[in-house]
Amino acid sequence: MSGRKKAKNKKTRDEINPAPEPKALLPIAVFLVIYLGNGIWFEYINPIEGRMGFYIFSVVVSFGIALTVAFLQNHKLTFDEKIHICAQGIGDDNITVMLLIFLLAGAFSGIAGAAGGAASTANMLLNVIPPGFAVPGLFIIACLISIAMGTSVGTITVLAPIAVAVADSGGLSLPLCVGTVVGGSMFGDNLSVISDTTIAATKTQGIEMKDKFLANIKTALPAAVITLILLAALSIGSGNAAVEPHEFNFLLTLPYFVVLIMALAGLNVFVVLLIGISLFLIAGIGLGSLGYAGAFMAMGDGTVGMFETMIVTILVAAISALMKSYGGFAAILSFIRNHVRGRRGAMAGIAMLTAFMDIATANNTVAIIVAAPIAREISDEFGVPRRTTASLLDTCSCIMQGIIPYGAQLLVAASLTGIGSFAIIPWLFYPFLLAVCVIVSIIITRERTDKKSRNTETGDRK
Repeated sequence: MSGRKKAKNKKTRDEINPAPEPKALLPIAVFLVIYLGNGIWFEYINPIEGRMGFYIFSVVVSFGIALTVAFLQNHKLTFDEKIHICAQGIGDDNITVMLLIFLLAGAFSGIAGAAGGAASTANMLLNVIPPGFAVPGLFIIACLISIAMGTSVGTITVLAPIAVAVADSGGLSLPLCVGTVVGGSMFGDNLSVISDTTIAATKTQGIEMKDKFLANIKTALPAAVITLILLAALSIGSGNAAVEPHEFNFLLTLPYFVVLIMALAGLNVFVVLLIGISLFLIAGIGLGSLGYAGAFMAMGDGTVGMFETMIVTILVAAISALMKSYGGFAAILSFIRNHVRGRRGAMAGIAMLTAFMDIATANNTVAIIVAAPIAREISDEFGVPRRTTASLLDTCSCIMQGIIPYGAQLLVAASLTGIGSFAIIPWLFYPFLLAVCVIVSIIITRERTDKKSRNTETGDRK
C-alpha cells in the first residue's frame, strides 16, 4: 500500500473514530455562559419591565456565537472541510424530517387555535367537572388539553384564568390551583404526539412516536394517578368549588381526538398532521369561526412561530457535527466509561445531561436538541433502547421545565394569575412525582446480559 493511501485510510478512521478531546466541547460551554449568564442578569439582577429575562438574549444569537467558536477550533481542518462537516450534520435524514414536521405542527397549531378548537375543547371538558372535584378536574383537563394542543404554555394560557375563578369560588389556595394546571400541562406536553418536544426526541433518536409514547406512559401515568389522588384528598371539603358552564362546539373538538387516535395507531406523522389541518380547515370555515383568508393566515402564523426552533435545530446540528468530528463526543463517552457502570448508569447520565441542559437553556425543546446527539451515542455504547432514550430526553426536559421558576411555563402562569413563580413551585406535585418515577424506572431497569454495544431490542430503529 502506498504512503498516500495509508494516510488517506488513517484520516478516514480518525474522522469516524476521533480521539477524545475535551476542548472540543468548548462551544457548548460558551453557549451556556452567554445564554445562562444573560438570562440570570436580565431576570434577577437587572430585569426589564414586562420582559422575561431568559428570553431577552436570543437563543439563536447564543448558538450562532457558539458555532463561530466551533469554526475557530481545530486548525487541522480547512474552512471548506468544516462547512462540509456541518452540511453532513444538517443534512441528516432525521434532522430533515424533524424540520418538516415542525412546519406542519406549526400550521396545525395555528389553524386549530384560530378555529377555536382549543377553547372549545377546554370548555367541553370544563362542563363535566362536578362540584367539589374542581382541583382534580382542573388537572385532568390540563392533561387532556395539552395532549391535544401539544403545548404546555398554550394550555396554561387557556386554563390559568379558570384556575383563578376556581380558587375564588371555593376558597381554595390559588398557588395550588395554578400549580395543578401547570402540572397537567407538562403531562400532556410530555406525551402529546404533536408536541415539539416529542418530535425532537423521537426524530433525533430515529424511532416512531408511538414507541416513545408507550415508553413514556410507564412513568407518566403512575405520577399522574398519584397526583390525582393527592389533589382529591386536598379537595375534600371544598364543596363550593365549581366551574361555571361554558359554551362549546363538539365539531371543533373532534379534529384533536382524530389526530390523537391516528397518531397512536401508528399512522405516518405527516399524514396525521395533514388530516388534522384539513379537518380544522373544514370545521372552521363550515361553522363560520374561520374565513378562507383567515385560515391560511393562521397556518402561516403557526409556521412562523416554529422558525426559531427550526433555526436552533440547524445550528445545533452543525455545532454537534463539528464537536463530534473534533472528538468532543468521544471525550464524553470516555468520561462515562470511566464513571458509569452498565445500562442504569447510562440512563442516569442521559437523564442528568438533559435536565442540566434544560436548567441552562430554560427551553425543553432546545434542551432535547442539544442533548440528543450525545444521548444517542451513550445509548448505542451502553445498549439503552432508543425508545427509552427518547423517553428520558422528553420526560427529564419536561420535569425541569415545569419546575424552574424562570421557565416560560411558570412565568406565564405567574403573570396571568398575579402570583410569584416561586409561590407555585411547592404545589407542582406532578413534575416532582414524575422525577421520582423516572428514578425508580432507572433503578429497576435490567442490565444487559449480552456484551454487544448495540441496540437490538424490539422497537428500536436505526
